[in-house]
Formats: sequence, structure tokens, C-alpha cells
Amino acid sequence: MKKKSSFPQTKVKNPEPKKKDEDWVIWAAWADRITFEEIKEKSGKNESEVIKIMRKNLKPGSFRLWRKRDHNTSIKHRKKFKLERKKLREKIKKTDIY
Repeated sequence: MKKKSSFPQTKVKNPEPKKKDEDWVIWAAWADRITFEEIKEKSGKNESEVIKIMRKNLKPGSFRLWRKRDHNTSIKHRKKFKLERKKLREKIKKTDIY
């Protein structure tokens, strides 16, 4: 039997669905490292449209959990993410000096 690739295949629990699909938007919204700006670029859906899709497709408890997680996560917005990274770098510099 011939091997398909010399690279190891990583199996993920929730593989990425096809883009331009509501399933992809839901998957990307749950992913911590994918910002709303990236979702807008790839699917054309802005933040309010993503929220509507999530509200429509998730159970009420799951939606509340996602909104709480999304609201507290600075990574979902590129501007907030850069600000948090800057604060973290400054904190690291201060601890390195002493």
C-alpha cells in the first residue's frame, strides 16, 4: 500500500468546514484566534450578522456562553488584540529589567 504523503496527517476534533457556509461562520466564531475582521474578509459577514447566525443556530445556553466568552476575549477584535499584545510586551520588558 502506497503512502499518500511524507507529512504526518493531523486529525482534529472539529475540522474546518467549507468556507462561504454558515457552518464555517459558526466554526470561525467559536475559534479564539479568528477575528471578526477575518470572518468578514472570508465570508462577507460582519459582526452583527455573525451574532444573528449564532443566535439562530445555537441553543440559548450555548449562545449565552459564546457571547460571554466572545465579549471577554480581546482576540476577537484585531484592534483589541494588538492593544493587549502591546500591554503584555511592556509587562514582560518590566519584569526583564529587574
